[in-house]
Amino acid sequence: MTTPNSDTTQTRTALVTGGNRGLGRSSALHLARAGTDVIITYRANADEAAAVVAEIGATGRRAVALQLDTTQVETFDAFAADVRRTLAADWGRERLDVLVNNAGVAAPTPVGSTELGAVQELVAVHFTGVVFLTQALLPLLADGGRIINTSTGLARFTGDGALSVYASMKGAVEVYTRYLAKELGPRRIAVNAIAPGPTATDFGGGSLRDDDQVRAHLGAVTAMGRVGQPDEIGAAVAALASDAMGWVTGQRVEASGGMLL
Repeated sequence: MTTPNSDTTQTRTALVTGGNRGLGRSSALHLARAGTDVIITYRANADEAAAVVAEIGATGRRAVALQLDTTQVETFDAFAADVRRTLAADWGRERLDVLVNNAGVAAPTPVGSTELGAVQELVAVHFTGVVFLTQALLPLLADGGRIINTSTGLARFTGDGALSVYASMKGAVEVYTRYLAKELGPRRIAVNAIAPGPTATDFGGGSLRDDDQVRAHLGAVTAMGRVGQPDEIGAAVAALASDAMGWVTGQRVEASGGMLL
């Protein structure tokens, strides 16, 4: 799936994992509106990915959708080779400028009755996949580029105990972000974590989008008085990816509207 663009040499390019829906979709669209062409990945829903590609095309930017299951570490080298071929074929270049590690999954892990399978899934998607996909794509990332890892407000404050392992994995991502920032500093690659607060998407069943009681409760403990919208997170991601943020690295940037201050 691709969309055309007459400028195939100088435009910045970004890769957003899980870009077919939710915060990934919003991030991809905001990057496009800021003048960046985008490769999105999707795990299973090709129709959703095609719709995002079309939306990006409507902005005048180029987009490509590639299938990727971020739990399948053994496929990452082949995926990186596919990205390399796509960059050459669609952009006439060898490097990405921005990597957004966004792909996510929800699995309940209530304290005292956590199941092994749920933990393994959360670790695979939210940490192991981030580490090894980043490693596979680093040779393709341009010097002076950006890496944006997705964390959560729950790495700062606590919520429902069923989110304990999810939040813990995001805490691990924040530590990994700081190490990456130090190691990649000589290449002028800025590495940061974006930490959304409660946001109205379909993630985890969509209660933050659809349940008025949940939304009202969370809005009451947020300085801005409401839950966030996907576009607000996408805009923050695009800002972190911009040239203006090149001197900001190794940071956790919370976009929560001031929850539990």
